[in-house]
Amino acid sequence: MVSDKMAKSSSRLVVAVHVLTLLAHEEGRALTSDYIAGSVNTNPVVIRRVLGLLAKAGLVRSVEGAGGGTTLARRVDEITLAEVFQAVERGELFGVPRKDPNPMCPVGRCVQTIVGGHLARVEEAIERNMEEISIADILTEVRAAGRS
Repeated sequence: MVSDKMAKSSSRLVVAVHVLTLLAHEEGRALTSDYIAGSVNTNPVVIRRVLGLLAKAGLVRSVEGAGGGTTLARRVDEITLAEVFQAVERGELFGVPRKDPNPMCPVGRCVQTIVGGHLARVEEAIERNMEEISIADILTEVRAAGRS
């Protein structure tokens, strides 16, 4: 079940991983945004936006027109979740409030700096873990799940 907090977060990373895994699964066959959208169960416009970000990062290449479509630009074992995240997400994992806290408050004057230091370490740990997972790993798990 998706929590309320998760529902408010961006789904671009998950969609991008889905797209890249589907492209890997099809082993070089160029896929249209309509076909990919059918797998993701979303609008092709959403897929085209994600594909644009992935192409800009050098992860996919697209050919327009009749017989065109999108393929992977690199081997699946070379594409990490960290790269995908950097390609499709903007900003940091954890946002900060738009307004500074009250500098006269003993908590307000230092809490963001303290929490920020902890969250920076958490983000670094997440990124390190994401660097260890490739699209090839995801594809292997998808294929194994399909056999069960």
